[in-house]
Amino acid sequence: MVEAQPLDAPAQWWLEAPAATSGLTQTQAEAALAQYGANRFESRQAKPLLVQFAARFRNPLVLILLVASAVSAMTGDLSNFAIIITMVVLSVAMDFFQEHRAGRAADQLRDSVALRTQVERDGKAQAVAVADVVPGDIVRLSAGDRVPADGVLLDARDFFVNQALLTGESYPVEKRPGIDSAHEAGNAVFMGSTVVSGSARVLVRLTGRRTALGAVAHSILADPPPTAFEIGTQRFGSMIMRLTLLLVLFVLLVNVWLDRPLIDSFLFAVALAVGLTPELLPMVISVTLSRGAMRMATLRVIVKRLPAIQNLGAMDVLCTDKTGTLTEANIRLDHCVDAEHRDTGRVLTLAHLNSRFESGLKSPLDDAVLACGTDDGGWTKVDEVPFDFERRRVSVLLERAGQRCLVVKGAPDDVLKLCSHYEVSGGQARVLLDDATRERLHDDCRALEREGLRVLGVASRDMQSTQSHVVVGDESGMAFAGFAAFIDPPKPGAAEALAALARSGVEVKIVSGDSELVTQHLCALLKLPVRGVLTGSELAQMDETTLRTRAGQTTLFCRVNPAQKNRIVLALKARGHVVGYLGDGVNDAPPLRSADVGITVDSAVDVAREMADLVMLDHDLAVLHEGVLEGRRTFGNVMKYIMMGTSSNFGNMFSMAGASIFLPFLPMLPTQILVNNFLYDLAQITIPTDNVDEAFIQKPHHWDIKLIRRFMFWIGPLSSIYDFLTFYVLLKVFRAGEKEFHTGWFVESLATQTLVIFVIRTFGNPLRSRASVALSVTALGVVLIGAALPFTPLAGVLGFVLLPPLYFVFLAGATLTYLVLVEAVKRRLFGRAMS
Repeated sequence: MVEAQPLDAPAQWWLEAPAATSGLTQTQAEAALAQYGANRFESRQAKPLLVQFAARFRNPLVLILLVASAVSAMTGDLSNFAIIITMVVLSVAMDFFQEHRAGRAADQLRDSVALRTQVERDGKAQAVAVADVVPGDIVRLSAGDRVPADGVLLDARDFFVNQALLTGESYPVEKRPGIDSAHEAGNAVFMGSTVVSGSARVLVRLTGRRTALGAVAHSILADPPPTAFEIGTQRFGSMIMRLTLLLVLFVLLVNVWLDRPLIDSFLFAVALAVGLTPELLPMVISVTLSRGAMRMATLRVIVKRLPAIQNLGAMDVLCTDKTGTLTEANIRLDHCVDAEHRDTGRVLTLAHLNSRFESGLKSPLDDAVLACGTDDGGWTKVDEVPFDFERRRVSVLLERAGQRCLVVKGAPDDVLKLCSHYEVSGGQARVLLDDATRERLHDDCRALEREGLRVLGVASRDMQSTQSHVVVGDESGMAFAGFAAFIDPPKPGAAEALAALARSGVEVKIVSGDSELVTQHLCALLKLPVRGVLTGSELAQMDETTLRTRAGQTTLFCRVNPAQKNRIVLALKARGHVVGYLGDGVNDAPPLRSADVGITVDSAVDVAREMADLVMLDHDLAVLHEGVLEGRRTFGNVMKYIMMGTSSNFGNMFSMAGASIFLPFLPMLPTQILVNNFLYDLAQITIPTDNVDEAFIQKPHHWDIKLIRRFMFWIGPLSSIYDFLTFYVLLKVFRAGEKEFHTGWFVESLATQTLVIFVIRTFGNPLRSRASVALSVTALGVVLIGAALPFTPLAGVLGFVLLPPLYFVFLAGATLTYLVLVEAVKRRLFGRAMS
């Protein structure tokens, strides 16, 4: 077993020659994992459940309640002490259980798409989770892989990596085994780098926080900025807390001014704060998002980050490549032609040699060429310049019988720029490439693209027999061989999926490295309206302000590189759009991270799966459309809790504050407020199971704090009006004493603030929109429990007494008319949303 570097290892550890090793055994790997820990920056080791439960009691309101209960105990009020403790423990336990279960389900879904890598253990290659890689492991890497740890190369073949995450340099760097005398770590790879081409075996030296990336993870791997959903919840919480503070201070000052008992006044104010605070909001959000993630798993979509579900529902722009999403990704070679419009076989031979010996991540075009099955003709590979998204081509240096030849394959325009001659007679002769011929070849390429064919240019050049290394500068003076044309038909169902997304308010924009002519032809087949086209060369000349303007007016972005893809996403976000990005390649990593919701497929390269928020097990826009609708259902259920917290609940607390001014006693005992609040919370824990109206999910929705505040200031006072009506009826009609008043208002406030969910839960007609069975049972059950409490043995403990039967007649009428008025106000406020 190779020893890992100690914590005080020299900075240039790669200067030490790796010892001969055949890798670890499974037993050695397990011992190393116990010694050095998981290959992560932050430990995900879960705290014991008891510790997690105890942490819930650090909530300031919970602490105040515990202090209040202690004060009650010291003053001899043991029943009050017992009730407060019971309510606190039950509320915390309910919150903890629901959120813990939701978090565990989400972790299981994320683990199902965790990155894995190939290591050599017990003398054979096997896939292990990246988190289980340990010092001494031998890792096998190939194009598209994410380097899982810091290590030195044991052997490599045309191995190029992108180290931009650490160095900021976007161009690939070649790595070779052996001691690097220049001290530039040319024989080492570092965690977080991406393999662009080639293959290698790497001896792991450092893992986790001890890697170069781990040392700076706090700065370069910071959490992304909060999403619109997270910002919305924060703003809502801040608004409620400000209102809570004002009301509590008002109530406390009034009760002190009226010379009421200080302890009772303090307990009443604290209980009022508990009633106003949306303490279940984190649990409701977690459970709702988790349920959404599990439902999306049935659609074969794995959610890695829960807030992405709501972002998917709020998405109004989807940027996607076309290959494999809009097309079948079953690309086949249609035909090859030389510069004289002849199919001599020369173009196919050169294209096949280039694809056969290219060590990078092979594209579907390479697979289509190789499927044609010509032989290698005795050629062997000497070196290559790997593909990158700036050059848009790959060059391979070949040798046969002492003759060396450089073969280039790539984007037609880029390949033609390298050529000074063109081949005729099947490569037997070469003719100077004049301007007229160059223009004709460009026209030929455009003609093929207008037919919907994807086109590659192929060229070659004889090299000196002694040349053993090739660089970008050697790609000049080439002889143009011809074009290879490929067909990739539209995917069945893609047109219907695009139409469904459009009906749901999601605009699809195609962001592709392919030709604009090919892409326009595909859009015509799919009946996707094209409002505008931007090419990479045009985009490169634009500043950010201009791009923001043009991005909103453009459907097709063609011939763009990775940096430009990222600029497009950022420009759309700057215009206020919620942007989704669907991609699966190395070049898609930057926009996947920048988008509001990054989406990829399970067959994507490691770096794409790592950056994405959602992983689709089926590359199908129809599935994605279902995910969009699921995201909107999730947001709809979260908003139901928000509306509950800002309607009758706020109104009831406001009524308590107002009643404390003119009543000679507290309008409700602190313990009664806590019981009321607990039962009310119990009625809402099933909101995540509720149905959402089809009309709601047909368009994106965003947080609107102004609308929520307007709703609160209309419905809250309406609830208070009915509370004050109840006060009048209790005091003047039924001549209620203190206990009768407490009992009557407890039952009325619980009934109105609970049953209003059946009105608030839908923008439409409550009689036509059915609530889920679970929500109906809990809401109605809580109201029945509240009405029955005065008839139970708990009545004496809670300070309740029996109410006259006529009061329940009044209660039924008041509740019914209250719900009708709330429905009328709701329709006035949300008329546009319901239309």
